[in-house]
Amino acid sequence: MFHPRRTLKALLPPLVAGLALTALPAPAAHAASTLTNGGFEADGTGTATPSGWSEYGSTGASYVEAGGHGGDHRLSHWSSSAYRVETYQYLSGLANGSYRLTAWVRSGGGQNSAYLALKNCGGAEQRTDLPVSATGWIRIVVPVQVTNNQCTVSVTSDANAGNWINVDDLTLTKGTAGVPVKGADVSSLAKSEARGGVYRTASGAGGDALAILKSAGMNYARLKVWVNPADGYNDKARVLATAKRVKAQGMKLLVDFHYSDTWADPGAQSKPAAWAGHSYDQLKKDVYDHTYDVLGALKAQGTAADMVQVGNEINGGMLWSEGSTDDWPRLAGLINSGYDAVKKVNASTPVALHLAKGGDLAGTRWWFDNAVAHGVRFDAIGLSYYGYWHGPLSDFQTTLDDAAARYGKPVFVAETAYPFRLDSEDAHENIIDTAAELVPGYPATTAGQTAWMNTVANIVEAVPDGRGLGVFYWEATWTAVPGNGWDPADPASGNGWENQALFGYDDRALPATAWFRHR
Repeated sequence: MFHPRRTLKALLPPLVAGLALTALPAPAAHAASTLTNGGFEADGTGTATPSGWSEYGSTGASYVEAGGHGGDHRLSHWSSSAYRVETYQYLSGLANGSYRLTAWVRSGGGQNSAYLALKNCGGAEQRTDLPVSATGWIRIVVPVQVTNNQCTVSVTSDANAGNWINVDDLTLTKGTAGVPVKGADVSSLAKSEARGGVYRTASGAGGDALAILKSAGMNYARLKVWVNPADGYNDKARVLATAKRVKAQGMKLLVDFHYSDTWADPGAQSKPAAWAGHSYDQLKKDVYDHTYDVLGALKAQGTAADMVQVGNEINGGMLWSEGSTDDWPRLAGLINSGYDAVKKVNASTPVALHLAKGGDLAGTRWWFDNAVAHGVRFDAIGLSYYGYWHGPLSDFQTTLDDAAARYGKPVFVAETAYPFRLDSEDAHENIIDTAAELVPGYPATTAGQTAWMNTVANIVEAVPDGRGLGVFYWEATWTAVPGNGWDPADPASGNGWENQALFGYDDRALPATAWFRHR
């Protein structure tokens, strides 16, 4: 990924930390083993306390109104003055086991806290914060392990005057949740360290960046591969060396082939210099040989890839012009050459295809419909999703869900990130550096960065049928270190991304690393 473009968006009031409601009155007498009135259709508009539910706190701020997600009505929390309210339902007679609470939600943001919770279930309370989405509905999930045959479903707001949420279509079903992949791209790490980069724990102790991230919960590392880069980094030899460190931490490895000597993304898919002038048939062989060579060497040293990307953000194809989407038969041939090489090294290694179209339903369908029609082989779908470029969260969820269902493949976020501040640490202008560029409701603070990552992870977790694999953060270790800039051919180039790393300007691990522990 490397996108020097920008899209301006309005900034809504930021989220701030706050206190949750505490003690509840005794469980209501309507307790049952199934959720009652989860769609809020049992009562008419204006109902103060929906049938089957109870309320606690500023009860006037909780009510049923028209405008539901799946039906005519929804639950809303709102008041013209500050309020704290909980709408809850106690369930008893549950069979012990794993459960998932699913709900469709919207929120204007600005609350001290607004979340769905499952509590009193025999273990720790489980919460999912409501994402800020003032227009489109978003489906979120809350998983829990019931061990005492009961559970309380809770919708809670600790809000300022005028803050609002909508909640609808809640269901509680048996089933597990969580995402297996909690990863980050650390392709910049080797060069950063060689140029003097330092990484510290949150408390300030120096350490190995990979060990720090692993201790935070990271379980998967992504490494890009260039063919013959000008600076000698991110080539086969460097990837092999970093892969040893990744595996030594007990993490899995995603290898991301760019098939270029420099950045490959939607705006650039330049052939490596060594492949320039090659015929199409030779390019297919180049792709196969290069892919096989790197993966075979990784396997030989005991650090085999656990997943492979054939191409990086290949919206317009790869190895232009031969591999452009203007010529699908030839693009299909190039992709399948990479696929075949992966499977030759290890038949069980999944191959992912990666687009930068996280919020583009029509574009994602167009691309993968063409890929399927031309016999392109793949095992998983990766999407870049940067909220300041790729549309609202609701569009992201729609695209992700549709891709999983339409092509019957697992899906994951190959790249996402968010700034924890807007100013630069070096002389190079940051790619995102004004408040107008931010996603509404997600400020450029450590709390905003953390909230963004938890929101994205929960949307992936909510993909139906367990097809949401997880998320890779881009680019966790790319801090502002002189000599480790964006241009591999120019040591003086700066870094426009240090305000979106997972290590701060004091080199300490940021609070957003907590997202790796997301269920």
